Amino acid sequence: QVQLVESGGGLVRPGGSLRLSCAASMSISSVYTMGWYRQAPGKRREMVASITSGHWPSYITSVKGRFTISRDDAKNTVDLQMNNLKSEDTGLYYCNADREVGPQENLWGQGTQVTVSS
Repeated sequence: QVQLVESGGGLVRPGGSLRLSCAASMSISSVYTMGWYRQAPGKRREMVASITSGHWPSYITSVKGRFTISRDDAKNTVDLQMNNLKSEDTGLYYCNADREVGPQENLWGQGTQVTVSS
């Protein structure tokens, strides 16, 4: 069974840092765009950052300069380094794998909670 498992969430003060990790049970190399999404209470899920199989990253405007997405295809992992966290970054963060070629396939992890509060 293909799985995405997130880790690294927690409670942090404004201005602090967290690093989220996602481990995939399948090979992600050359196949998947990997992404991190988040959903705050009462809001729609939004894409925070993504990185293609060619290692091209993209970010939503609100996290540019603060978050960095990276992937290690040898380990089948994707990380999200989050610095200078703000209260508006609070939410449930999900890992996503979107297949770039071949049959359509879109996978989600179970989510990890990030809470930014003083």
